[in-house]
Amino acid sequence: MSPNAKPTCNFIFFLLFFTVSFAVSDQKLTAYNAVRRYNLPPGILPKGVVDYELNIKTGDFEVHFNDTCEFTIQSYQLKYKSTISGVISPGHVKNLKGVSVKVLLFWVNIAEVFIDGADLDFSVGIASASFPAADFEESPQCGCGFDCNGLLFSS
Repeated sequence: MSPNAKPTCNFIFFLLFFTVSFAVSDQKLTAYNAVRRYNLPPGILPKGVVDYELNIKTGDFEVHFNDTCEFTIQSYQLKYKSTISGVISPGHVKNLKGVSVKVLLFWVNIAEVFIDGADLDFSVGIASASFPAADFEESPQCGCGFDCNGLLFSS
């Protein structure tokens, strides 16, 4: 064995370790885990996120779904466009675009979502609705929201 064999082996081991360490630390959080990092429940996003972008300095974000998503929570009918955006900060989403609620016959944009004690408030500007934040630990399913028992879905 040549005198250079051991340093080469050490270099290869270091390079492999560095590459694996970098790949593991550079993995992108899921959108649901990213929301949780801002002290918001992941269920503010329905199931089916395919990708997202987040500027951690400004809080600007975009979340992408394959298609629009509609479901009902209690008596509120909600619609998420295929791309939603806004600004996220701890316990608060503002300038929200792409999420709306049906009020009587009209769709109204939800502008803000924020934690208020143990409640999660959805605001349309002039009015808001509060729900227990704990109810949003799971994400709603497009089509049936949180009440999907007995319904079959194809993937």
